[in-house]
Amino acid sequence: QVQLVESGGGLVQAGDSLRLSCAASGLTFVMYVMGWFRQAPGKEREFVAAITRSGRTTYYADSVKGRFTISRDNTKYTMYLQMNSLKPEDTAVYYCAAAVSDSRAAKDYRYWGQGTQVTVSS
Repeated sequence: QVQLVESGGGLVQAGDSLRLSCAASGLTFVMYVMGWFRQAPGKEREFVAAITRSGRTTYYADSVKGRFTISRDNTKYTMYLQMNSLKPEDTAVYYCAAAVSDSRAAKDYRYWGQGTQVTVSS
């Protein structure tokens, strides 16, 4: 079956960096648009970033533009999220997800990982 497994989360201080990874299995990775979403306590899940099948085009939420970079390695079935200049408001559970078409809407993503916690202290 399809599995998406996130890793790389942790507790950091404001201004630090983290790199999240999402390892995929059970699907033809290159056929899927990949995305990152996050959910903070008491808030709805929100779009963070997405990357097209080839990796040539990326999309970002305004709140992370210029600080986060999404990338993928289709040979390794892995997607990444490099997070720099982290802020306390970036604290959330981060989820990776796979979709069959470009989208920023969570409802359009077919497969989801279990999430990894990112906590940024001030």
